Amino acid sequence: MIKQRLKQLAKDEADHLFTLKPKVRPWYVGVVAALTIASTIFFGALFGELPTGVLASLGAMIFLNQPASGDVRQRQKLLFLLGIVMVSSFSLGLVAHNLPIIRMPLFAFICFSMVIMGRYLRLLPPGGMFILMASVIAIFMPVGWAEMPAKIAVVAAGSLYAWLVSLFYNLWIVRPDSEPVATNYRYEPGLLTESIIVSAFVVLALEVALWLDMPYPYWVPVSSYIIMQGMQLRTMWIKQLHRILGTAIGVVVAWFLLSLSLSEIGVAVAIFMMFVWIETIITRHYALAVIMITPLTIFIAEYGGGNPELSSAASGAYQAIVQARFLDTLLGCVIALLGGVVMHSTWLRKPLVTLEAKLFKKYASSN
Repeated sequence: MIKQRLKQLAKDEADHLFTLKPKVRPWYVGVVAALTIASTIFFGALFGELPTGVLASLGAMIFLNQPASGDVRQRQKLLFLLGIVMVSSFSLGLVAHNLPIIRMPLFAFICFSMVIMGRYLRLLPPGGMFILMASVIAIFMPVGWAEMPAKIAVVAAGSLYAWLVSLFYNLWIVRPDSEPVATNYRYEPGLLTESIIVSAFVVLALEVALWLDMPYPYWVPVSSYIIMQGMQLRTMWIKQLHRILGTAIGVVVAWFLLSLSLSEIGVAVAIFMMFVWIETIITRHYALAVIMITPLTIFIAEYGGGNPELSSAASGAYQAIVQARFLDTLLGCVIALLGGVVMHSTWLRKPLVTLEAKLFKKYASSN
């Protein structure tokens, strides 16, 4: 009996790893998204300001949160809101960098806000991943108070640019429903409890990374956040497996690309090609997408921060970066799986959901 169960489990895992899901969106969606984000990097490279272009691309990533339905006004309102959240999260990250004493409370606030907003608004993948990534990168970005306004303006410009491209995209390419659709935004029992648990483990991931003195601690909480977006423990396990295997191959790809000592234009072209791959395949096979998500996040974080050591392959800095990336992913996945066990366990979840229901009932009766 146990042997048959193990064989069935192994078969199910193999099916998930070696099966492509049906195509669910047109080919041009990934190309438009890649062009929107990579074009900011091209502009930066053309003017000899690659870090500025990469930073602007971080703001432009709100384009990836295109809603699946709704009229133009509804779609643009959501992206405008996400643009504000993106810029605010990045700004708070820079503040946390300059005020280390409030770093963890501020990061906890950002995490909780992103998790509860993503679940309430039912954001499609990547959800709030890039917004969270922007905030945690900013926390470790060596930017003083005097430089903050300029950096924030660059991210804001990237978000505004993505919003304008989205307007064109929705009006002339997608041509969404002319009539608004009923939004499905509403509070559901357990929303607050789940948001608290997810954000707590994402914050824990950063704390552990700092305690272990990891060189690139911001990758650990991002990995945890991505895994814990799964609504079921089984979903988390599958996503974790895909992420570890995809990252293992992805670090090899990153090592190869970084060893080439690409020119600034070459970096822009590489990021564009990675985005095309990711946006084309991510709805069909997560592990295949992670193969390119891994080098992409390295490029965004390191080139966006103006890491001078990446300009020369002889420095060997890229080798340390790709090794750290894999270890960070492993740690983030382990912490996320522990968080998933806690979130889906009855011994903690049930009393918390009950308490949450009582609080909301008391609040509703008082109003």
